[in-house]
Amino acid sequence: MSHVIAIDGPAGAGKSTIARSLADRLGYTYVDTGAMYRAIALWAIRETIVLTEGYRLEQLALAASIELLPQRQVRLNGEDVSSAIREPEVAVAASRIAAIGAVRAALVAKQRLMADTASIVMEGRDIGTVVFPDARVKIFLDADPFERVRRRIGEQPDVPPEKLAAQIAERDDRDRHRAESPLIQAPDAFYLNSTGLSEEEVEEEILKIVRARISNGKEH
Repeated sequence: MSHVIAIDGPAGAGKSTIARSLADRLGYTYVDTGAMYRAIALWAIRETIVLTEGYRLEQLALAASIELLPQRQVRLNGEDVSSAIREPEVAVAASRIAAIGAVRAALVAKQRLMADTASIVMEGRDIGTVVFPDARVKIFLDADPFERVRRRIGEQPDVPPEKLAAQIAERDDRDRHRAESPLIQAPDAFYLNSTGLSEEEVEEEILKIVRARISNGKEH
């Protein structure tokens, strides 16, 4: 029987790092939903599709073959796009297309298929509320804005801190107020603020929750 651990939260909260580490620790498959949206955004940019053309973007999402491999490797239609999807332009575009309901529906279908054959750790912004509302374990991982900016500085040292802060604030506003699948905490999700905690401490806190929920056989 496969299990799903859903981790949601705002940009810079540390979801990707923790989800990868947790999956390795448990022997689960890590699913980076953000990489999937970035892959569609990259394809759209290459095809010079306007990011408000919902129908054309939906067709890309339906047609896309996206493979999420170890070591953060991502393949789009057989091509390794691991580096290309991390470009700032692609990140901005991904946030915009993620607000389009038809695109989300296409990728949610792909995400659900991934749980049919393996236990997974999936992170994003609507995993516990929309993609897997019945996930055994739901975590809402948060951190204060200053901490999230500090972490992004470590990932993008060449970008001015004030620009990173503005990008995170814009992303937060878009994610929380979009009409389709806004970023909210699921009623049955555990809230965990990672501010001031090391990665190891956050991981241990989540593992306690995982062990309690799965060992008790509870479905959530």
